[in-house]
Amino acid sequence: MAIRGSVLPVGDAGVLAVLGDAIDAKTVASVWSLLGVLKAALGDSVLDIVPAYSSVLVRFNPSATQLATVMAVVRGAMEVAGQTLDTASRRIEVGVCFSAECALDINEVAERTGLAPDRIVEEFCGSTYRVAFLGFTAGFPYMIGLSGRLDLPRLPSPRVRVPAGSVGFAAGQCGIYPRQSPGGWRILGRTSGLIFDPERATPALFRPGDIVRFHPVASLDDARANVTS
Repeated sequence: MAIRGSVLPVGDAGVLAVLGDAIDAKTVASVWSLLGVLKAALGDSVLDIVPAYSSVLVRFNPSATQLATVMAVVRGAMEVAGQTLDTASRRIEVGVCFSAECALDINEVAERTGLAPDRIVEEFCGSTYRVAFLGFTAGFPYMIGLSGRLDLPRLPSPRVRVPAGSVGFAAGQCGIYPRQSPGGWRILGRTSGLIFDPERATPALFRPGDIVRFHPVASLDDARANVTS
């Protein structure tokens, strides 16, 4: 069946397909499906195709193609995207150090959830996550699948500096900070895996659709991230 949503112009060089307004697995699956169809339909004729939780942005060169043409292609893709969901996924295992030095907010999370710190780690590592899209900073994976028992809002005031590799969550989402940066998510641990490396052929470790599992390790030296399939 077709994907429902709206197709909107974004200036004279962009088209936005809006598929919903919620962060949920069904909407994210529709985004992945539409993304695959658009990549096949548009190929190199556009500058970029950018997914988010509930939308897909197509950027194009207005001197090379017309807005109406791209909008028509996007509408046509939405008619067939729901029938062509690509279920192929990589699996990534991420080791996380939950020491006091790395788990900056675990005690505050314990107070707010009523869970002991070790139970929080079990709850967090017991879930299976899916990467919805990359954003905020280069290589940052926005993931769904967080346990409802850990559903807390962002910090009231963001930190000026969040260490690289920090694993955090906020408002039902999970993510990993690829480099030191400001951030308002609650930090449960840290990985030493290289999340983004501009020298690699594919700089970002994660990509939309990846299946991610976390497991605790004794030290930050052991906290690596590996693609297992």
